Amino acid sequence: MRVVIGCGNLNRSDDAAGVLVVQRLRQEFGDRLPADVRLFDAGTGGMEVMFQARGARQLIIVDACRADSTPGAIFRLPGSEISGAHQPGYSLHDFRWDHAVHAGRRIFGDAFPSDLTVYLIEAGSLALGTEVGAPVQAAIGIVSGIIAQAIRAGPASARAPPQP
Repeated sequence: MRVVIGCGNLNRSDDAAGVLVVQRLRQEFGDRLPADVRLFDAGTGGMEVMFQARGARQLIIVDACRADSTPGAIFRLPGSEISGAHQPGYSLHDFRWDHAVHAGRRIFGDAFPSDLTVYLIEAGSLALGTEVGAPVQAAIGIVSGIIAQAIRAGPASARAPPQP
């Protein structure tokens, strides 16, 4: 199984990027989505990332970020660079997707995908609202296209999605 997970908040402007990528892929593929591909909107629930990824052969996560870069910039991180151990907090919102990846690897071992790619899209605004800025909209199109191409190409080529 190949799993694509979009993270973010649709009510926080550009933070919706990951969720919108998954929505775009659902729209593009419709009922023609290959049987070995699952698209999941995790919203802001990091714990869901861990459980949705369990048993997958390949995992792609898409989210917005704030890295003091140009809005709409796209960053591709290989799974080997993701190792965010969770620091206990007082809210489930403190358990993000990077914590879920760390915990999933520890809890599920070989049942957690080692083939992981993360696409991060630089947000311009995280203010309350449903409007996504033009640079982030363009990046959503690019990342959606990269992932759609990998889905169409099949499992063998999905191991190394093209660079943006």
